[in-house]
Amino acid sequence: MTTYGIGIQSPEQALASLSDMTTDLTPIQSNEFLARISAAQAYMQANNIDAIYLNAGTNLAYFTGMRWYASERLVGAILPAKGNVEYIAPYFEIGSLNDFMVTDGPIRGWQEHENPYQLCVDVLCEMGIDKNATIGIDESAQFFIYDGINKANSHYNIINAQCVTAHCRMHKSANELALMQRAMDMTLEVHKATASMLYEGITTTEVEAFIKKAHQKVGAPGNYFCIVLFGVASSFPHGVKNPQTLKKGDVVLIDTGCKVHDYLSDITRTYVFGDATVRQREFWQHEKNAQLAAFNAAKIGASCGSVDDAARQYLAANGMGPDYQTPGCPHRTGHGIGLDIHEWPYLVGGNTTKLAKGMCFSNEPMIVVPDEFGIRLEDHFYMTESGPCWFTEPAQSIDDPFGLGK
Repeated sequence: MTTYGIGIQSPEQALASLSDMTTDLTPIQSNEFLARISAAQAYMQANNIDAIYLNAGTNLAYFTGMRWYASERLVGAILPAKGNVEYIAPYFEIGSLNDFMVTDGPIRGWQEHENPYQLCVDVLCEMGIDKNATIGIDESAQFFIYDGINKANSHYNIINAQCVTAHCRMHKSANELALMQRAMDMTLEVHKATASMLYEGITTTEVEAFIKKAHQKVGAPGNYFCIVLFGVASSFPHGVKNPQTLKKGDVVLIDTGCKVHDYLSDITRTYVFGDATVRQREFWQHEKNAQLAAFNAAKIGASCGSVDDAARQYLAANGMGPDYQTPGCPHRTGHGIGLDIHEWPYLVGGNTTKLAKGMCFSNEPMIVVPDEFGIRLEDHFYMTESGPCWFTEPAQSIDDPFGLGK
């Protein structure tokens, strides 16, 4: 049996086949950040939420364009239901934050010996927000931030701001989809190059290093993440402690992604190095069929849970599971993706969230055969008015995962 695209060239030749794919891209512009703020404020007004606190990280970046990291020092922004955003940060960071500012707003500084949570309360008061107001706290903020604000004013009705952040972020704009599409395209090319340079005796560590160089060659900073598994190790969805060495007949599972203007890719390919056994072929095809069952169930207005159900029902009908038991799929069928590698909504049993235009999901109902191997085929799709659309075409076959033998 001919295996297409696996082990056909050297690592040097594989890298030479790649080139920068990012030169024509445009990052999210200031007008889109302002539109996001307006959408959040409309939701807050409709749901009687007076303000939300956005912590340093992806929520702050999504709404304001400000890229900063979460730490033990409070850095963030207060977004009121009406009015302008105001930033809060240590005084000594204000100069740096000004360099990162995309959406204008005053930066309110606190000195190291001062209480930043009291400053949050003071800013809210100056915004005209009552001491008994409903305040949302960024769901990704550390507990000490909630605790500090609550102690500074125990009269607030403090809620999880996820109802606002998820409501906005789960519906991707055309600009977001374009950036994600390019990131996915880049990672798929990296997958093809990686498969082409595998050879007997290469280690998973060496493959990870190649994938980093390959992502850099196509224009990404490097790997956002990378999982490379050979043989029995592939039956552990997120990897094992020690590296492996590639042998003939090993299942190869590679799950990796990169970041392009803050937006992420995440693709998994599984195939066999050498000749696949009948058992490997059988489970590989079941994985492909389960992935397709999930995709076909993704209809506008259907629940996220029903997509997971479709994949799991196919597996159960073919002797796997049931539910999350193995041999079968031990984890949810898919996750949302955008600025975070895993974000709302999730394709998991019981999730009643309705599929809507602009939602993006991984589709990866991984099959685990304990003590033998795992098969994960992961591609992402986004919802359009007429149904789901793949970012990347699924793997074609175990012998020709990238469709090179057409």
